[in-house]
Amino acid sequence: MEVVNALGRRKRAIARVFVSEGTGKITINKRDLAEYFPSTILQYVVKQPLNKLGVAEKYDIKVNLCGGGFTGQSQALRLAIARALVKMNAEDKAALRAEGFMTRDPRSVERKKPGQPKARRRFQFSKR
Repeated sequence: MEVVNALGRRKRAIARVFVSEGTGKITINKRDLAEYFPSTILQYVVKQPLNKLGVAEKYDIKVNLCGGGFTGQSQALRLAIARALVKMNAEDKAALRAEGFMTRDPRSVERKKPGQPKARRRFQFSKR
């Protein structure tokens, strides 16, 4: 039984994925998918690459997730799953790329500048 691993990132979230043949069970940090992501929208985001290829019930997925918020984590996990599926079967890459699952979202938080309270926010200007 072959285990394929992949990495996905989004903002500050990092997802390490281990995919093996199985029954479709997704375990995140030793918890079930529905328990970790109670929102059905986030569960849908995580399963998008699997549903696109029609292999949702074919693989067991173990995940180590850390950092970021729940939206960033779900999108990092989606990227990691897509990368793992491509490692298993290279012909799937075109279908996943067409849906945008293979692209790493480069946006992250802009750094805070000195002399300002936030990245772009300035202190209130006083003329007198």
